[in-house]
Amino acid sequence: MLYDGECALCHRTVRFLLRYDPDARLRFAALQSSVGRALLARHHLSADSLDTLVLIEDGRAWLRSDAALGATRHLVWPWRALAWLRWTPRVVRDRVYDLVARSRYERFGRVAACPLPSPAHRARFLDAGPSGR
Repeated sequence: MLYDGECALCHRTVRFLLRYDPDARLRFAALQSSVGRALLARHHLSADSLDTLVLIEDGRAWLRSDAALGATRHLVWPWRALAWLRWTPRVVRDRVYDLVARSRYERFGRVAACPLPSPAHRARFLDAGPSGR
């Protein structure tokens, strides 16, 4: 899962996913990190214009609401039930996603630097090593 490393809402989302993903299937990297940029390039996505969550799974990159809802498949019940929202038309889901994304800095703030993951979660961050940023 790639996320905006400057977005406070994105950091809260990552913490939520870490908490409710008991099998530790999801791994994370900031879009701005060298690891994040390399993964974006591998999937032919521009690192400069991307302001969305990206879920890379089974060799495919999922964006926006598809990424957010795709991640919920790995969560415990009842959060896993959110995956059923994928049956809502994408145009509707992405419109709601975009409304939140456009105002995320104003509503939730920015972070100056990515908070360091706890030692228990460090292995789940692809960019947590010294060369990741």
